[in-house]
Amino acid sequence: MLKHPQSLVGIFVLLLSCLVSQAATFTVDINKGTPSIKETLAHASAGDTVLVEPGVYREHTIIIKKPVTLIGIDFPVFDANNEKVEILIIGSDSVHVSGFIFRNVSVSYMNDLAALKVKHVKYGSIVNNKFENCFFGIYLEYAQHYLLKGNTVTGAFKNEAAAGNAIHVWKAKHITIEDNVLSKHRDGIYFEFVDSSYISNNRSFNNIRYGLHFMFSNTDVYSHNVFKHNGSGVAVMFSHRVQMIQNTFEENKGGASYGLLLKEISDGSISQNIFLRNTIGIMAEGANRLLLSENQFTLNGTAIDMKGNSLDNIIERNNFLANTFEIVTNSNHNINKYDSNYWSMYSGYDLNRDGIGDLPYRPVNLFARITNEIPSATLMLHSFFVNMLDATERLFPDLIPAELVDENPMMKPYIYDFN
Repeated sequence: MLKHPQSLVGIFVLLLSCLVSQAATFTVDINKGTPSIKETLAHASAGDTVLVEPGVYREHTIIIKKPVTLIGIDFPVFDANNEKVEILIIGSDSVHVSGFIFRNVSVSYMNDLAALKVKHVKYGSIVNNKFENCFFGIYLEYAQHYLLKGNTVTGAFKNEAAAGNAIHVWKAKHITIEDNVLSKHRDGIYFEFVDSSYISNNRSFNNIRYGLHFMFSNTDVYSHNVFKHNGSGVAVMFSHRVQMIQNTFEENKGGASYGLLLKEISDGSISQNIFLRNTIGIMAEGANRLLLSENQFTLNGTAIDMKGNSLDNIIERNNFLANTFEIVTNSNHNINKYDSNYWSMYSGYDLNRDGIGDLPYRPVNLFARITNEIPSATLMLHSFFVNMLDATERLFPDLIPAELVDENPMMKPYIYDFN
């Protein structure tokens, strides 16, 4: 029997160093007639590294079944030649792929064909790759503790029905997605049944449907991302405990376009985000017990559309700047708290100079209620009819929710430090 536990540690370190020292590096070069990538991977052992020299490799359905590292030198190209095939399939833990261009995976209406698919694995990474004109770019299913970083995924899709997602994650945990650039797909990032994961510093733009799409995914964080010029910026649906921090939702426009769509979610937070020039900044339907704080809503058609089935939310310390409508609702009642926000349409006064308006502010107006029911009424926005409605509202204030009021409207906008 060993007398000292340190002896066990020493033996483990010695064995590990022996294994590492035995790891081999293989080089594949299509211009020198070396064995193919498939053949090289078949001969490689766990822990080995395969280097791929520049060139166009028309191999596909490459299945990795052992923990190896696959590195491209100066971006060699995997070209699927617009066939209905997948290029790289990872079926082992601890596989790392970096430095490749994946191209031309064809659209399929039967299967979710991806340039790079990861299935039932843990502890791997996909870093600094480029994906061009592929049905799905990166596809994870039943994965855990995976890193997707620094990839550029660019599609060429114009029709939602024929488009896949740039990054698609299904039934996974502890996924980190950061510093990726995603465009011209159906969704930039799609999460379904993905928990305890982190999305940060990505740029998702010009996607047909959503820049980011959450479904049935809980206890996730997304922060410091930019969602611009998408059909809609982000949709978070049927999810709980999602934190949305310091993102930019910009110029997501259209007849039913939102910077952020919230549907049947609860117990999350939306803080320090910028909503700029969206048709609707936030659309909330069945959104409950959320904290919306220190966000800036600027030049949106509607800053927040809060449906009557959204309850017990706190909207505080936000800036509402030059939006056409600040708050819209379809209910005569309000069970949410609005407090200490800055409203650029507020025309009250501050006699004691404490920075808080002496009169409460009601951000919902009667014309906003009408346009919520009849969208085409916005054509009358600057007409004499709207002035008449304002007068009617003052005479009959019960036409809008009496409880929807900010008792402490700020006289000056907040200056946020998002660093």
